Amino acid sequence: MRSLYCGQLRAEHIEKTVTLYGWVDRRRDHGGVVFLDVRDRTGTVQIVSDPERTPASYPVAEDVRGEYVVKVVGRVTQRPADSLNEKLPTGQVEVYADELIVLNAVRKQMPFQVSTADEENVREDLRLKYRYLDLRRDRMSRNMRLRHSTIKAIRRFLEDTEDFIEIETPILTRSTPEGARDFILPSRVNEGEWFALPQSPQLFKQILMVAGMDRYYQIARCFRDEDLRADRQPEFTQLDMEMSFMDEEEILALNERLLAHVFKTVKGVDIPTPFPRLTYAEAMDRYGSDKPDTRYDLELVDVSDIVKDSGFKVFSGAVKSGGQVKVLPIPNGNEAISNVRIKPKGDLFKVATDAGARGVAYIRVREDGEIDTIGAIKDNLSPEQKQTLLERTGAQPGHLLLFAAGDTATVNATLDKLRQAIAQELNLIDEHKINLLWVTDFPMFEWNADENRYEALHHPFTAPHPDDVADLTTARAVAYDIVYNGYEIGGGSLRIYQPDVQAKVFETIGLSEAEANDKFGFLLEAFEYGTPPHGGIAYGLDRLVMLLAGEQSIREAIAFPKTQQARDLLTNAPSTVDKKQLDELSVASTYRPKAKADASQKAADS
Repeated sequence: MRSLYCGQLRAEHIEKTVTLYGWVDRRRDHGGVVFLDVRDRTGTVQIVSDPERTPASYPVAEDVRGEYVVKVVGRVTQRPADSLNEKLPTGQVEVYADELIVLNAVRKQMPFQVSTADEENVREDLRLKYRYLDLRRDRMSRNMRLRHSTIKAIRRFLEDTEDFIEIETPILTRSTPEGARDFILPSRVNEGEWFALPQSPQLFKQILMVAGMDRYYQIARCFRDEDLRADRQPEFTQLDMEMSFMDEEEILALNERLLAHVFKTVKGVDIPTPFPRLTYAEAMDRYGSDKPDTRYDLELVDVSDIVKDSGFKVFSGAVKSGGQVKVLPIPNGNEAISNVRIKPKGDLFKVATDAGARGVAYIRVREDGEIDTIGAIKDNLSPEQKQTLLERTGAQPGHLLLFAAGDTATVNATLDKLRQAIAQELNLIDEHKINLLWVTDFPMFEWNADENRYEALHHPFTAPHPDDVADLTTARAVAYDIVYNGYEIGGGSLRIYQPDVQAKVFETIGLSEAEANDKFGFLLEAFEYGTPPHGGIAYGLDRLVMLLAGEQSIREAIAFPKTQQARDLLTNAPSTVDKKQLDELSVASTYRPKAKADASQKAADS
């Protein structure tokens, strides 16, 4: 049995005999003395073997190679002064191997180098196919330990400080198709019926509040069959919380204490509380986003009232049709950004059009308040409009003003993307800065033009603001998101617990009483038996760990992630199954491979 992990050895262990297990990270032969760096999940330590001091281990040390699995028994000694390694926590010591046993060798060519000393940039598909090797590498090993430390800190805070209890909720449940697409599974026992994998434990955690479990949490597995991207996976992990008898202020304060504890425990960083707050309306007005990155100062400015009567029809037409004209002022933008980049085929033009805009307009501010732009803008702005525009935007000589005009959603999306791209380019972002903020007072509903109905922005159990109950179509929700450097890491709300308000919400989204009972009847019935006021929040744990680790993709925070095509390259899932298994489930696949279908069609045509 090991006495210590490799990464735990320190100066206080000098003269002690230790037993270590691990993988050979590197082997070096220095004039008859063999040095092995042996690695486990905690770190690396130097092992020494020479024919005089450790004759029993030396023949073995001569033959071992990288990634061999070894057992080492030896004495911890002080490293010579000229070989101290301050970069390693174990850099003051080394172990003379009295005993070195090869537990297993490497029998195939390694697909990539694993050694901590090797910084080879390995293709992601190779990393995912050989994930067990990738997880041995220092980067992923650190990320997994960070993930563990984060979850441990969460559990300790919630259980030991705030009296939460962890309760597991079902994985096999019923489909309630609201929001993202469900993963569904046929039932063998109940033919013709289906389970769904949970998108979240939302309904069950509210039932737990009815059950009197007034402070619940769960590290919950969730599933959504939706399109993937860098920070999204089909299966993911949430920190799920629900609380009774707490108002919004109390819930936000508790979560601020939780995050402060996590950052202090995991990163050694003190996070000041309370966190800043923005209403949804403020966030969209100033940043064009409900998850703004506030580490830099670029803010949007609404100039619709200034240009509504302009002769430049792109501006005036947008306002007349109910849209907006907004400006992104960029200090020193004249020097940094050329016209070519703003015009068609330019990179910033593409950023704008990818966000839905038809293009982007600009004004360059010169000395003495003169402006430089296309004639159609310059000639259709009065001196008063020009002056008001410069004052409103705070523009000084050297400023570049980027304009977006159109419907409000497109304008915000366009300038948000441009803001992010330009901040990156101009190095305006302090990568060491941690900005946490709350976004509150979201709209209750958004209009779905495709389905010609309102739909809940969060979910239909979110409580409306008490002042807005008279007209739910324009109501604010008592909902809140926590944003970390431009990423939403969690969101929640107070919940509806009054039957009349719940019925009104269902009516607003076009859900009949029969449909509501069919989808949510078990919850609605539970609400008839004494429901406390309650609210909650859920964090994307994978995303939180990704940000704590300084990574750009949640795949770097998950041990066994899927690709962007929802495939597991390690196990080659998803895969086909035997027809017998499908028959047992009373289901059949309608899928026909395209090549075969084409061949069949050609045969039929002939």
